[in-house]
Amino acid sequence: MKRILLVILASIALVGCEKFLDTQSYTSSNTTNFPSNEEEAIKLVTGVYASLNDGIEDIRSTYIFLAELASDDAFGGGGPDDPDWQALDHLLYVDPEQFKPFWNSCYAGIGRANMALSTLDKINDDKVRTQLMGECYILRANYYFWLAQMFGKLPLITEVPQNVEEAAQYPSQSSDDAVYAFIAGNLKEAIETMPTDPYTSVDPGHVTVWDAEALLARVYLFYTGFYGKQSLPCTDVTTGEAAADIDKNYVVKKLEHCRDNSGHSLLPDFRSLWPYTNSLTLKGYEAKIAAGVTGLDWIKGASEWAKDNENPEQMFHIACAPFVDQYNQYGLFFAPRKCAKSGYIPSLDKNVSNVEDYFSLGCTFPLGRGWGAGPVNPGLWDEWVAAEPDDMRRTASILNGPVEGEIDYIYGNEQQMEESGLWRKKFVSIRAHKGGDYTGTYLWSFYDDAAYGGSGNKGSKSESQGYDVTLIRFADVLLMHSELTQTADGMNQVRARAGLAPVGYSLKALQEERRHEFAFEGLRWGDMRRWGDDYAVAALTSQLGQKIWCQGTPTEYNDQSAAGLAGRYKATRGFMPLPKSEVELADGALVQTDGWDYSEAQHYNGWKMK
Repeated sequence: MKRILLVILASIALVGCEKFLDTQSYTSSNTTNFPSNEEEAIKLVTGVYASLNDGIEDIRSTYIFLAELASDDAFGGGGPDDPDWQALDHLLYVDPEQFKPFWNSCYAGIGRANMALSTLDKINDDKVRTQLMGECYILRANYYFWLAQMFGKLPLITEVPQNVEEAAQYPSQSSDDAVYAFIAGNLKEAIETMPTDPYTSVDPGHVTVWDAEALLARVYLFYTGFYGKQSLPCTDVTTGEAAADIDKNYVVKKLEHCRDNSGHSLLPDFRSLWPYTNSLTLKGYEAKIAAGVTGLDWIKGASEWAKDNENPEQMFHIACAPFVDQYNQYGLFFAPRKCAKSGYIPSLDKNVSNVEDYFSLGCTFPLGRGWGAGPVNPGLWDEWVAAEPDDMRRTASILNGPVEGEIDYIYGNEQQMEESGLWRKKFVSIRAHKGGDYTGTYLWSFYDDAAYGGSGNKGSKSESQGYDVTLIRFADVLLMHSELTQTADGMNQVRARAGLAPVGYSLKALQEERRHEFAFEGLRWGDMRRWGDDYAVAALTSQLGQKIWCQGTPTEYNDQSAAGLAGRYKATRGFMPLPKSEVELADGALVQTDGWDYSEAQHYNGWKMK
């Protein structure tokens, strides 16, 4: 039996078990009697959501991790023992199985969605049934969209195998058009059937019709841009037949429907979107400012963090929680490894006995320690200064280690690779001290404090990153609407929130606005690719020559293969290799992604200095 079907069948078997639903195993239940009521239906759909969390249990194989490291906003980073991250940055490979965990988790989610959709018609309450079925359509579309952006052509699994013979047959890859038609059909079905009450009427953590409308626009923009098409093909998911294409007018109307009726809105303060404005860390900033530390004007007057599920701008997001298996691993991976050595620290006028003491006090506050993935490209900082010198989002999104706060940043600690001294303030662990100032216990994460459910002890840097991973927020609805209508209204609403003057619409202005608003949120890679191969190649090669440090040695960012970034992108168009074991098991049903054959020329063999 082929691997992909084994994953799906295993996921179906687990839909009722404790790992996903926190309830007993339904060993006596089957599709004829389950679900029999609303409570059981909700538990069934919970299993579909579980694959979102499964995916972030090993983020190195996820689409978001790839999108961050492959884009021009960040380098690969990590240490010498993390060559797979540096390989992604250069469109090379180390492990031919790197993406298998994510492949498996997405297809498990698809299998669970298929099972749920085949049984939810037993629910009599129309509103509950259409809401839950809509959630399955949205999640299934999202899993396929992630996979399609990573690999291109995919096997389409659209229903539960009915017998062993069907399960044993590995499905062939479908065309790009067929995959995107199925994604579009799922989202259109959700849009046209789900309740349209404001998002606050739906239990927190559930996707809504508003998420479907926003995700459809994202799919439409990527498909039409990347493949050079005028409309998005669509499959009627209830009949399996081709439906009318989705055109731009339909997408615009749905964005306007979301904008005007969802209840979502921009937060007044961009800074309050990010956990570094939690109450404890804000106190830490206040203590630093009071002590005379410079470079912190950007945080003065910041509103407190709008917590998950209390944030009207937050739309589709992956629910995480501190101290459990579903913590946010991105926070750990993208945090700095270390930033200083033991000894005398001039800005503190004191000696510290070990690097943790200083890390807790100084050089990259408020970022917690982590694995050092995704150091920020200095070119982004420089271009941002040139384009929008007064844009507060730059310092609200990027920590310039050698400039902001204490200046005792020392390169090369823990053998950091591709280090730039600039770190993201989004998708990263945020530390604090007990009580909020510098006198209390050092906490790896603000969640370790009692104010956020912790014990007040140092805790674990890895298991206390509890903030959600936001996939879509309302600002994207406004910017996608501006792009599709070629009007500046939505774009200028986003700019006004950042304290910037209005501008007229142009594609260049829109491109810059998206890059600045959504830096480090996993969108830049898709934007680069959909704006054309020339745009993507120019963005990638703009990184060349940037000053970096590898294991403390100054060097320049440079091509790590004979083909270089330009050649690798032209060969792959940004797609990644299918897991090698899947191709082998498929016995001809899967054809490896163009540009990938696991040759030595595509293999990353460690950093080569300029």
